[in-house]
Amino acid sequence: MSLFPEPSAANDFLASHVARLQASLRHWTGRELVDGTLPLPEQARWLFEAPFALLSHDAAPDPVFTYVNRTAMALWEMDWEEFTRLPSRCSAEPMEQAARARFLAEVTARGFVDHYEGVRISKSGQRFQVRNALVWNLLDEAGQPCGQAAMFGDWQFLT
Repeated sequence: MSLFPEPSAANDFLASHVARLQASLRHWTGRELVDGTLPLPEQARWLFEAPFALLSHDAAPDPVFTYVNRTAMALWEMDWEEFTRLPSRCSAEPMEQAARARFLAEVTARGFVDHYEGVRISKSGQRFQVRNALVWNLLDEAGQPCGQAAMFGDWQFLT
């Protein structure tokens, strides 16, 4: 069973986590994920249903996904329960994991990296190229690192 509840109206679509995603992105880039004039639960609902992939993982030594929106679940062919038990390294093929680890170390050092590209693999083995991804460090309320997030709306399935 996942440690994280699936976003729904009953939990305001995990608005508190979305607030962390938003505040951290704003801290590093000055950008917004969604219209900040909307009430936070509406922002969270919109992001869960967004046409781009949005994911985050924790800061554990072997990070596990803490949030995925519907687009990400569809791309990786996993439901919420499966995805939020998955170590984030497993979202890439074994031969891609070393490059992914080097890239995430760069994000840790810089705060964020824009225009990332890399190959990922779905549950069924479908490979896809992620293009123009934005990846950023998540900060907790005390300004301490607590994970990383990524968003991208550009991908291509590979044969």
